[in-house]
Amino acid sequence: MNIVFIHQNMPGQYKHLAARLAADPANRVVFITKRTDREIPNVRRLSYQPSRKPRENAHPYLVSTENAVLHGQAAARLLMGLREEGFRPDVIVGHPGWGETLFVKDVFPNTPYLNYCEFFYRAQGLDVGFDPSVPVNIDTVLRLRMRSTPLLLALESCDRGIAPTEWQRASHPAPFHPKIEVIHDGVDTARLLPDPDARVILPDGTVLTRQDEVLTYAVRNLEPYRGFPSFMRALPRILEARPNAKVLIAGGDEVSYGSAPAKDKTWRAAMLAEVPVDPARVVFLGHLPYDQYLAVLKVSRAHVYLTYPFVLSWSMMEAMALGCVVVGSDTAPVREVIRDGENGLLVDFFSPQAIADRVVEILKDPGAFAPLGRAARETAVERYDLARCMARQIELIRGMAER
Repeated sequence: MNIVFIHQNMPGQYKHLAARLAADPANRVVFITKRTDREIPNVRRLSYQPSRKPRENAHPYLVSTENAVLHGQAAARLLMGLREEGFRPDVIVGHPGWGETLFVKDVFPNTPYLNYCEFFYRAQGLDVGFDPSVPVNIDTVLRLRMRSTPLLLALESCDRGIAPTEWQRASHPAPFHPKIEVIHDGVDTARLLPDPDARVILPDGTVLTRQDEVLTYAVRNLEPYRGFPSFMRALPRILEARPNAKVLIAGGDEVSYGSAPAKDKTWRAAMLAEVPVDPARVVFLGHLPYDQYLAVLKVSRAHVYLTYPFVLSWSMMEAMALGCVVVGSDTAPVREVIRDGENGLLVDFFSPQAIADRVVEILKDPGAFAPLGRAARETAVERYDLARCMARQIELIRGMAER
């Protein structure tokens, strides 16, 4: 097969899929991306940059749309270059979020396009309006409708779609649901194994093991979308109740979703101003290399994962695969995976008291909650194992190519 992947942040969700397909000598794989610093063995990378930025005098509702057109135009030029070379993809697989796939079917009208259906923006019922501290006005609503333009066009033009979870599929307009298959990206449960001998060495030289009272929190960036303020507000109660507890926080200070705080440069600074903590007990680790991040999860006695009604993080699945006892927010994307009291615990996203109470119970009596960790791993293996998810994804792609 000839396969083209399109994702501005190579490899994105296609880390395992692109590598697996490229490992087969019968396939030729091309990856269109903005990145210039990443390689995948046997994958030909074609990098682009938009020809310009959106106009400064563009209508505010149209800035994201114009940006999408510029990304789509740049990607289309690379696709046209492939066409001129005589390269004919059997399948194009792409993420529509930045507009890169807007013109896929205009360049290759007869090539099946598999659309990654990660999330569809709406003004009600999902992330927008969930947090009462973030006001929503009519400009927010109208801008959001226009932001969905490239997503809607991708849904119309694609031959099939793929969504990681049922909830994410349901965020898309109902008429398109028959097009969308639910297949998770996959968690490498063969690699992510609980380790009773795990240990972590902190920057100050402290060594932590499974015998210690370790509370973990891990996200790409520390921000409200992932419940960072609620988590921080829960810490004083936890630290007072469990004087030997250590809190390990992994995540950067940028903004992935939502907006920066009004007064402080970062959400970490904002929350530390509100909730001062002992740096010897609450350790901010920043962005960690993947193996170090896994080592942190392996010594976790309790792991907190909180999210708006938004895209579910890989980190929660990885924590479950490692047998962590997860305290998750009682929000729709989490409820799809965690059943309260069976394979994890659910708490009110906005209740630091509830978060603290659950964490303290686990830290105090880890043996009583160990079955939840075992059940969490069983869920990860049965429903989200990488090998199984990969097989389904490749089967879908091959079926599209054959048709």
